[in-house]
Amino acid sequence: MSAAVVHSLWTTAADPISKIGAPKIEYGQLSPTLIVVGAAVVGVLIEAFIPRRSRYYAQVFVSVVALAAAFAAVVALAADGYGTTKAHIAAMGAIAVDGPSLFLQGTILLAGLVGLFTFAERRLDPAAHGNRVDSFAAQASAVPGSDAEKAAVKAGFTTTEVFPLLLFAVAGMLIFPSANDLLTLFVALEVFSLPLYLLCALARRKRLMSQEAAVKYFLLGAFASAFTLFGIALLYGYAGSVSYATIAQVVEGNVPNVDPALANTMGNDALLLVGAAMVVMGLLFKVGAIPFHMWTPDVYQGAPTPVTGFMAAATKVAAFGALLRLLYVVLPGMRWDWRPVMWGVAILTMLGGAIVAITQTDIKRLLAYSSIAHAGFILAGVIATSKDGVSSVLFYLAAYSFVTIGAFAVVTLVRDAGGEATHLSKWAGLGRRSPLVAAVFAVFLLAFAGIPLTSGFAGKFAVFKAAAEGGAVPLVVIGVISSAVAAFFYIRVIVLMFFSEPRPEGPTVAVPSPLTMTAIGVGVAVTVVLGVAPQYFLDLANQAGVFVR
Repeated sequence: MSAAVVHSLWTTAADPISKIGAPKIEYGQLSPTLIVVGAAVVGVLIEAFIPRRSRYYAQVFVSVVALAAAFAAVVALAADGYGTTKAHIAAMGAIAVDGPSLFLQGTILLAGLVGLFTFAERRLDPAAHGNRVDSFAAQASAVPGSDAEKAAVKAGFTTTEVFPLLLFAVAGMLIFPSANDLLTLFVALEVFSLPLYLLCALARRKRLMSQEAAVKYFLLGAFASAFTLFGIALLYGYAGSVSYATIAQVVEGNVPNVDPALANTMGNDALLLVGAAMVVMGLLFKVGAIPFHMWTPDVYQGAPTPVTGFMAAATKVAAFGALLRLLYVVLPGMRWDWRPVMWGVAILTMLGGAIVAITQTDIKRLLAYSSIAHAGFILAGVIATSKDGVSSVLFYLAAYSFVTIGAFAVVTLVRDAGGEATHLSKWAGLGRRSPLVAAVFAVFLLAFAGIPLTSGFAGKFAVFKAAAEGGAVPLVVIGVISSAVAAFFYIRVIVLMFFSEPRPEGPTVAVPSPLTMTAIGVGVAVTVVLGVAPQYFLDLANQAGVFVR
């Protein structure tokens, strides 16, 4: 056989393959996520190649630079008009670059940066064997109480892996609210859940409780992920596609060209209802709405407090962003089906979170139930199904996240011999012992309660107004009642701090480094600014309130 014939055989065989187009990825528009992922990979390399004593400084430097650069990229994209006029679908249909996604990505990055400062804090515990220690276990693999653990503490080991883990979690959270097909949504869900499961297990004090919290979170989270994945499979069977736009078209009755293999199931409403319910259930689990909230108090109490603050703020932002996009972009044609269910969930969550919080005696569990109640208030804005509904939820999430991180940062300061003093009885008379810390915590509690002139009031007002205009007046009435119930236990803590006698054996307030001071200061500043002059930020959220289809 001559060389020419062989050559022509190869060319004809290879011809159809060349028609597979190269994927078109808009790197500039995905830059916030790519910067964070790149820095996380660099963080893993730092663990491998840099000697132990310099890792902490290298990791903190890389993480801060990455989060700040990613935030700058988000601001640049927004200034370039990608939130409004140039909003479109990037990465071959996988990621939406639009107002809500940029706004939420900016919020998550700032929350991550403030959370990072609390992670890097090393002055709260007394130095062990001459080494500064942080909130994380010396050697996570050592059995609690074993000789290996004592040796690790003595050698001054620190778990600097928490910084790349934080960055991987942030990267997943950035993709989660902007995912534009169900598989991207699921991958992002796993990318930010797995680092959080690990971070929850790394507390330095009360290690068994911390590991128990992580196992509970992991098991329940695995169930929720499985439900989500099953729902994705059913929605694929219903619409013949995982892309949000195609599913929305099929829901509205415009069936695109049918794949013969799926012709029997396409448009089958049972698949749509069950699939949508399962995906929404997975998202409600992440948000911590009742009846999917059972993990929240245990995990918030057991996890290291910096992790709790970061998780409470950033996970809520990401999950609500994804929920909004799912309900407003994929399922607007099913509004009559999902709204009554969401009514029920919102009412249960507002009332349940507020009522159960009254009985709590641990400050971290109290804040956990309060975050459940806040999830209910935000759901009221989701139910509004209007542009105002979206922008009010965006504003509420931005306001809420900084208050939460600030509040948990204050919790890290109140310590006794066993580490953090989280039992409420130990907080008695804190206002007399250290008036500044108690006053700052009181500001955060008032913001949680939604007292005027705090960010909580502006957020609640926006959400309730949107819900009332969307026809959900009874929901707003119930929301106001549960706000009143919730105000009771927040103000009870304030009374306990300022009007009780301090105990002689009570806790001390540690003096933090500038890192935690910055975190708390940012929290107070955001709380006051968004409370006194919210209009600029409400306008910003309003401009960002339109999803790209």
